[in-house]
Amino acid sequence: MRIGAMNHPARDPIEEIETFASMQLDFLDLTLEPPCAAPWRIDPKAIKRALADHNMGVVGHTAFYLPLASAFESLRKAAVDELKKCADQFAVIGAKWMNVHPHPNAPFHDRSFVVRKNIETMRELIEYGKSIGIGVMVENIPAGFNNAENLGDLLDALPDLGLHLDIGHSNLMNKKNTAGEILTKYGSRLAHVHLHDNNGGTADLHLPLGVGSLHLEEEINHLKACGYDDTITLEVFAEEKHYLLHSRDMLRKMWDSA
Repeated sequence: MRIGAMNHPARDPIEEIETFASMQLDFLDLTLEPPCAAPWRIDPKAIKRALADHNMGVVGHTAFYLPLASAFESLRKAAVDELKKCADQFAVIGAKWMNVHPHPNAPFHDRSFVVRKNIETMRELIEYGKSIGIGVMVENIPAGFNNAENLGDLLDALPDLGLHLDIGHSNLMNKKNTAGEILTKYGSRLAHVHLHDNNGGTADLHLPLGVGSLHLEEEINHLKACGYDDTITLEVFAEEKHYLLHSRDMLRKMWDSA
C-alpha cells in the first residue's frame, strides 16, 4: 500500500512535491485545475523530473466541476476537450490513471439522460486514453453515483472504465457507508482510493482520519478483502500539515495490523 496526497490547485505543483516528499509520502495525486495547476500552465517535464528526484509516483486527478453530461452539447464537448488536454499532460508526466467525476444532473432531464451523456463522455475519454497509455477511472460522488447500483449504470456499460473509490464520499448522503457494497461488486476494477473523514450527512469536510464518523478499520478490511494493495490518497485539506502526518501514521498502523 502506498500513501499520497493531493496538490492544492492554487499552489505551485513543484513546491507541493517538495512538501510531500519531506513528509515521506509515496506519490502525488496531481489535480490539474486552475489557477496554478491548470494543464495549460504546468511544465509536465519539470513535474516528472521532480517526482523522479524524490522517487515518488503519480496519479492523475481532474476538476470535479466539468459538465460531462451537460444538455448543451457544445459544453459537453468542451469538457471532453479539456479532459483530453489533462490526459496529454499526464501521459508526459508518467501517470497511468486519470480520474473523472460523473456529472450528476442536467436540469429538466431525467436520470437516463444524465447517465447516457456521462457514458458518452467517458467512452470518448477511454478510447483517447488507450491511444496515449492512460486509463480512465470514475470516482463516486455523493449526489447520484454513490452506491453499487447507481455506479453500476456507468461501470456495467463501460467494461474498460476503472473504479476510483472515495471512501469519504461513500459516507455521505447514505444511511451507511457504501464502500463495502461497491467493493463487493466492483472491487476487481479498483484502481485508486481516496480516504478522508467526515460526519456523514451532506458536508464533504475532508477531515483528518479519526475525527469523524468513518469506521477506518472496517473500510481497510473491505479493501484488503478484495485484494487491494496500491495507492491511497489522504484527502485531508487542513492547512496544518501535522493533521496529514497524523492521518498517514494512523492509516499505516491500521493497514499493517488489519
